[in-house]
Amino acid sequence: MKESVYNWNGEFIASQQLQTDIQNRGLNYGDGVFETLKYANGRINFWEDHYFRLMSSMRILRMEIPMNFSPEYLEEKLLETARKNGIEKAARLKLLVTRKPGGFYTPANNDIDYVITAEPLKQASFKLNEAGLTVDLYKDFFKARNLLSNLKSTSSQLYVLASIFRQENQLDECLMLNDQKYLTEAISSNVFIVKDKEVSTPSLKSGCLKGVLRKNVIEILSKMDYQVQERDAISPFELQKADEVFLTNSIKGLQWVGQYRKKKLEPILSPLLTERLNIKVALG
Repeated sequence: MKESVYNWNGEFIASQQLQTDIQNRGLNYGDGVFETLKYANGRINFWEDHYFRLMSSMRILRMEIPMNFSPEYLEEKLLETARKNGIEKAARLKLLVTRKPGGFYTPANNDIDYVITAEPLKQASFKLNEAGLTVDLYKDFFKARNLLSNLKSTSSQLYVLASIFRQENQLDECLMLNDQKYLTEAISSNVFIVKDKEVSTPSLKSGCLKGVLRKNVIEILSKMDYQVQERDAISPFELQKADEVFLTNSIKGLQWVGQYRKKKLEPILSPLLTERLNIKVALG
């Protein structure tokens, strides 16, 4: 099996040669953010949305943004990493940014390190899942509602524990609740609920991730014959009354939920949205 090549601060290093400093702040304090991006047919899906989310996240975390971190520079580094790994069709790219080692809770400085990794994907276009997902609520811990909750942070213990719960209970996904016991997101996706001609999704104030695909699905829905609502307080009981529930993720696209507890669901809107997403990606 060919060894992966990583991009460490603009320099390409074989995966076995990349060493982690024991003082790495991502390792010690979860002091980092990341973007997971889909590379397909020579370009990155929704690159502008990913870039501006990353810049916003770094500013919120008081990280020093390097002068060369332009959209063009980072896009080229991402594409180059895919090429260096021999990936032509599709890839899952990850751009991880951490504050440089030094200090304890108080950092020695706010300069950053970054690393880009690439893993091949079989599917370039978005493809709706054939079998519906089986999901349930994760209620052992709840997500806080604040500005940090919207970031793709390396502080991910809540998602790790929810994933263990998912695995132990033979589920495909778990739906998360915030500290007011309202729906906020899934482990690795945003969530949408369809009832008649209304589509509801938790608002950013609910504590959900500021998802790139979430944003683009909302934009598509706003041009269709549906009323879209970003709501602060969606009760889990609404899942029992829904006509459809689907999840959005930058790599997988849309995934429809087939069963929530004893409630059976079918794909209604998600097939059409998947088609329109693929058209939007093709048009750039």
